[in-house]
Amino acid sequence: MLHLHRGNLHRPRKNGYNHGAQMNSNNGSSKILTRRELVKLAAGVPLLGFGAFPFLRRPQRHTAKPAPAPSEPSPFYQVDEAFLEELGNANFRYFWEQANPDTGIVRDRCNAIKPDKSDLGSIAATGFGLTALCIGEKRGYVSHVEARARALNTMRFLWKRLPNHRGFFYHWANLGTGERLWDSEVSSVDTAILLCGILTCRQYFQHSEISELASLIFNRVDWTWLSEDTRILPHGWTPESGFLQYRWDNYSEMMMMYLLGLGSTSHPLPAETWSAWKRVKFEYDGIRYIGSFAPLFVHQYSQAWFDFRGKRDQYADYFQNSIIATEVHRRFCVDLASQFSDYSDNLWGITASDSPRGYVVWGGPPATGPIDGTVVPCATAGSLPFLPQATVRVLQTIKNRYGKRAWTRYGFVDAFNPLTNWYDTDAVGIDTGISMLMAENARTGFVWETFMKNPEAQRGIVFPDCGIYPTGYMPQSGKTSQT
Repeated sequence: MLHLHRGNLHRPRKNGYNHGAQMNSNNGSSKILTRRELVKLAAGVPLLGFGAFPFLRRPQRHTAKPAPAPSEPSPFYQVDEAFLEELGNANFRYFWEQANPDTGIVRDRCNAIKPDKSDLGSIAATGFGLTALCIGEKRGYVSHVEARARALNTMRFLWKRLPNHRGFFYHWANLGTGERLWDSEVSSVDTAILLCGILTCRQYFQHSEISELASLIFNRVDWTWLSEDTRILPHGWTPESGFLQYRWDNYSEMMMMYLLGLGSTSHPLPAETWSAWKRVKFEYDGIRYIGSFAPLFVHQYSQAWFDFRGKRDQYADYFQNSIIATEVHRRFCVDLASQFSDYSDNLWGITASDSPRGYVVWGGPPATGPIDGTVVPCATAGSLPFLPQATVRVLQTIKNRYGKRAWTRYGFVDAFNPLTNWYDTDAVGIDTGISMLMAENARTGFVWETFMKNPEAQRGIVFPDCGIYPTGYMPQSGKTSQT
């Protein structure tokens, strides 16, 4: 157990207040959770009632569709819904304009103020972009014909032309040619993000060629090669030096990777790989949860596609764990207000992002990186399903108070610091993506519901193969627990 204390400061990836967390009930109402209830959730005790613009062609004008019907009553007020609609439309614009229409590869980042000619594409951003096509078509941001054509072009390119090794793709690729850039690694987790987008498109468009290509791409991935001599999967591989020394051995964004491997029928991971990685317990302000020495995004990425609601394994209910981790992060930021006066209950959120010094991995608790008062909008946007009202309040504050420089045609800039008057000029693909997907999940559950219809997702997350089972189920007896 790691006990985290306020003010433990300081650690880079590359290049007095209301202390209640909000939770939505089964009947659509909400309540503020006390510390005692948060501690219960962390222990797995259920609570009663809760179970730039290089590619110039724009989408065709057409009649907007009705919003996707939510699976549960919306946790947002009408003014919040209007704001999130504006955010989703702007985020979609990034994935439409910053993708090569012929290859489908999405630019890793772009200058959101002026045209950007960078040819650096990201396969992770492309995975978010494929999912964005489904959201965009569903919400009427793009026509069905255009969205389906873009998805089909992308699938064809991924299957026939984008370089891969054993089905895994290189982290960085040229937008136009797919050529490996920056001597990048074949990335296990970035391939997983791409696969999630591919499977979402297959399920949503129900198009024969898209479905066939998506299945071919997914089934080509050789998870057995990745796990040949280990149950702890490596970060990647390069042709120059083989497997990277770093392993996915702690709780992080990699849960989706293990679940996809478990759901494969062509090259499946052994079931025991799910239990091979560590789930370290942290404690902050008397609240315990599973975490890691990493920013808030590790609690968000896998849950952009995999629906962990109402499910748990022998270790945790991961959806509730992310609720707690988000609440703990909110408290952590508010506690930093004595050092950085911009942080408050209306303005908080730190995760890996740009900074005046370049890309920085920062956040907490425990305090990680050179925290300086910077606010990262995707930190709260990526947690919209976990603390809806607390996070949307922050995003509204950013738009209303700092929107002149923090808001662009693609939504928010990646980061900004009101104390130093520094505002990023870039939008980053994966940060825009997690914002868009989690906003949609918070509003309607659309991405969860679409993705989870895939048999690969169902095989990966359904008990007993990896020990995940419905909350309250007692696997030894086959009965449900009422306590």
